[in-house]
Amino acid sequence: MKACISISILTVLLLGSIPHSARATDTEQTKADTTQRDGQHDFDFAVGTWKTRVRRLLNPLSGSNDWIEGTGTVSTRKVWGGRAQLEELTMDTGDTHLKGLALRLYNPKTRQWRLHWANAKKGVLSDPPAFGAFKNGRGEFYDEEVINGKTVFVRETFSDITPTSHHFEQAFSEDQGTTWEPNIIVDLTRTAAEPDTGPLTANDRNHDFDFNYGHWKVRVSRLDGQLVGSTKWLEYDGVSEVTPIWNGRASLIEVQADGPAGHLEGLGLRLYDPEAHQWNLNWASSRNGMIGIPPTVGVFNGARGEFFDQELLDGRDIFVRNTYTDITADGARFEQAFSADAGKNWEKNWVITFARQK
Repeated sequence: MKACISISILTVLLLGSIPHSARATDTEQTKADTTQRDGQHDFDFAVGTWKTRVRRLLNPLSGSNDWIEGTGTVSTRKVWGGRAQLEELTMDTGDTHLKGLALRLYNPKTRQWRLHWANAKKGVLSDPPAFGAFKNGRGEFYDEEVINGKTVFVRETFSDITPTSHHFEQAFSEDQGTTWEPNIIVDLTRTAAEPDTGPLTANDRNHDFDFNYGHWKVRVSRLDGQLVGSTKWLEYDGVSEVTPIWNGRASLIEVQADGPAGHLEGLGLRLYDPEAHQWNLNWASSRNGMIGIPPTVGVFNGARGEFFDQELLDGRDIFVRNTYTDITADGARFEQAFSADAGKNWEKNWVITFARQK
């Protein structure tokens, strides 16, 4: 949970189904330093379905002591065996209704968590994410944001954790962490051990990616080196699972594949922006638990989806293009390509073909 009060009470991946751009070339997993504490299961307590009691400060950082109360629900599921989590939430305080999600990603190298957030009204992941870790049963996570035109520190804490309840607080600091003002306080009580995925009932959702829901066999081809004249392709075979979020207005994809070059494991989050009528496609690998910034952004035109962004590759600016084609009830094709000449020429470097598992 997270609040950006200047917008609403809360602000909080895929790339459809492929490792995203230059960031994807290091998705092969590496071993972490085992001399440090492994915190990849710190958020296991949050898995399941919860009811919430919410208190929200109406005017943070103004000297106000006016609070409003409300209720809500939270449903949290494991990803990557607990090394990541997806949380869907709703909150009602006064006349404000919020639907959002949190994506929590663990970095096995740094032993830190990154917490990303999105509001269903906008469909864009927050940047920067909050980062931190658990110590002695308490999780503390920090980032720096602009609130009401002023840059402040933001702290999120998880505490008082039991099998049936836990406590969340968000606070702001204008003096670099010397003092903190809480502005969101949430007490959660468990109602079920399993997450509640809910039916696909929303009528206002976008249906572009519905074709990709379900279980798939995948064939992954990756060019060994980008924009260097390489002709060597690395091949992997694996599986993918795509599940709906927000009653189908977003989706989560998990991919695992193996080949002679090693093991690939990643996840992605597709978020639909109803104001811009565009999709934001985000990707993360389990190697470092970090989402690539920026997302690729675009739309479908008939049965072809095209998504673009601008990134750095070895210090130079390039364009990135992701496409979805050959879409049927039982298959699809994803391609990623780079361009170093403003889109005049494109070099394909990732291909994923999907075959539905019955």
